[in-house]
Order: sequence, then C-alpha cells, then structure tokens
Amino acid sequence: MANVQVFQRNAHLAGAVKLEFVNGREGKVAKAVLTAISNTRRGSGEAREEESTAIQWTLWGKQAENAAEYLGKGSHVNIVGRLRNNNYEKDGETAYGMAFTAEEIDYLDSRAESEARRHGGHGAEGVPAARNGEQAVPAASTRKPRTARQPAHADADA
Repeated sequence: MANVQVFQRNAHLAGAVKLEFVNGREGKVAKAVLTAISNTRRGSGEAREEESTAIQWTLWGKQAENAAEYLGKGSHVNIVGRLRNNNYEKDGETAYGMAFTAEEIDYLDSRAESEARRHGGHGAEGVPAARNGEQAVPAASTRKPRTARQPAHADADA
C-alpha cells in the first residue's frame, strides 16, 4: 500500500486536541486526533477567492501527548505527514477512505500565546499574550534554541 507525503503549512486548529489511550503492541499508547484548517487565496483582483482545507490528523505516542498538552483551538501549526488509502470491503461493497498520520508537527505560536489560549487570555505570568508583532518573551531570555521537531514549549522546563 502506497503512502503519499502531505504538507499542511500555516494551519490553525479548529478545536481542541482529542487524546485517548489505546491498546498497542507493547501496552497502552497515546493517540490524538486534531483538525487543522489551512486557508489559501486563489485568483487576483476582484476574482480573488479564499479556499479553506480541513484535514483531520492522527498523532501517536509522545507526539500525541505533547499536542494535547500544548495545543488548543486556534493554535497555529505546520504539519508534515503521510496519506494512506484505507479502502475495505464490507457486505460486498467497497468503502473508500483516507487516513492522515502526522510525522512532524511544528508549533508556531509563542509560549505566551499558547499559555494565553490554554488559560483564558493570560500567559503563565498573568500577562496578556503578545499580539501584532510585540515581543512575547523578554529580550534577555536564557531559553535554549529549539530544533525543528521539538515543540516550542519543550525548553520551558529546562
């Protein structure tokens, strides 16, 4: 069965991440489902139209747990994953389906924006999240730089 790589850039979450624990080969494993929406504009001038694409992604293991902890409705993300054909026979008829599984997910919100989303409008220090280009973290921050696959909040506990 063939897999196709899918990129979803500059998307925002349509709702909360749904986390559950399912039986795997080696015991319970975390499974999260999220719906990400990307908006694209086509055409030019008066004929310019906006088109939205919603994809329901499945995440597994630690990646699923991190997404459930750090992401919420409206969070901005980039997702790279694979599309798999899920056709099957039932009662003599073929059912057609597709499954999107995330392999990489980039958290695009700042720490303050993420905290504000999770705590009703205020960050961890009780300060409203940065907006419109304001700096979310003090310039003298001692946070370590993050890698492309590491969530933006992974360095918060360091």
